[in-house]
Amino acid sequence: MNAQISFLDGTFTLIHVPLDLYSALLQPILRVLLPQTQSLDALRETVECALEGLTTENQHGFLNISVTPIECSIVCHSTWADKVFQPVIDALPGEQARTVTVFKDTYMVLSVISAGLEAAGRVMELSSPLALAGIPIFFITTYYSDFILVPSKARHSVIKALSERGFELSENQSNFVNSSSSYAAYGRKNSASSSAGSPPPGTPPPSDAQELQTRTFDLMQKRNVTPYVDDGLQLVQCSGREISQLADVYGHRLSVGRQTHHPPERRNSWIENVDTKLYTSIISALVSRPRFLSLTLAQDDPPSLLLDRKLLPLFGDSIVGDTDSNFVPIFLDLVNLPSEVTGIVCGVAGRLVEDMHLTETFELSYLSTARAGAVILTEEQSTRALAILAPLLKTEDD
Repeated sequence: MNAQISFLDGTFTLIHVPLDLYSALLQPILRVLLPQTQSLDALRETVECALEGLTTENQHGFLNISVTPIECSIVCHSTWADKVFQPVIDALPGEQARTVTVFKDTYMVLSVISAGLEAAGRVMELSSPLALAGIPIFFITTYYSDFILVPSKARHSVIKALSERGFELSENQSNFVNSSSSYAAYGRKNSASSSAGSPPPGTPPPSDAQELQTRTFDLMQKRNVTPYVDDGLQLVQCSGREISQLADVYGHRLSVGRQTHHPPERRNSWIENVDTKLYTSIISALVSRPRFLSLTLAQDDPPSLLLDRKLLPLFGDSIVGDTDSNFVPIFLDLVNLPSEVTGIVCGVAGRLVEDMHLTETFELSYLSTARAGAVILTEEQSTRALAILAPLLKTEDD
């Protein structure tokens, strides 16, 4: 597999919001989604403080907002978690505030651009080096890229694990490149990778992916994790348009930061560099308290959306992609598992890859949220996958 893995700038925080408090936290969610509101604070504070975590166009380097039947989950720059979310959480009644979780550990985001491997194998191949090294991860598949969240404190272990799997680190230590066609297969033993990382005390890392799968399903069974689908929920994966596409649609070239009428010291206005029609649709969807909506913003990609098919009328022609295909998420409620647990993504994806004898054209995505995971497949394949996973996680009480 040809792949380039890059560390995105900044440290990021995960936030879990229970669904019964979604409305109470909607204001900070929208404020983070619309970062031009920070320019108002810049009049009262320093510009550096107000714009931390944003690009020169005042857009997020990385942001994920996911509303699912299990929770609302946010991944945002740690500054936004501290300055936008935390004050609202602190103002909630004590009992409610305690049900919102702002993860104490910060995370780095790895952006993965790959070729030569379809989605089914890609999730497995990208997660296995880190899982075998005992590094906990969150995995987000989007329309254009894959993103892996790893604890900031594990940076050295991440570099070591990827280097041992054939990735070469650039001089500035921000990019890895792997052009080898013999990328390690997911079922094979890799003793070098298993020695990297910092597994929990007293628990040596698994020697290969098969042992990792066994441990993963044993743990989920003990913690009563049951895979399920939400009846009638069908998802569509799509994207906002590139800036160049917007120019063709609206008949003029959108500004990309060359406005001469701005004072030299003023940074570019966010609203002049985005598709306002798309953002109006996203706001409408969030305000509707959607059954499922996952939005990912990343510095080098157009906005990526995974959403309930029933939300499509809100978006009209502001999105592009194959809206005819239906995907079904299989949910794994991981609330009873510690956030530092390793191997969930790799173990679940690996078992499906093996047992379903997936072809190269098979579509498999994975979405990690703060306290849950979702394996996203076509309708037909989701039925097969559920039949494979359910017996593996069946408890004696079932």
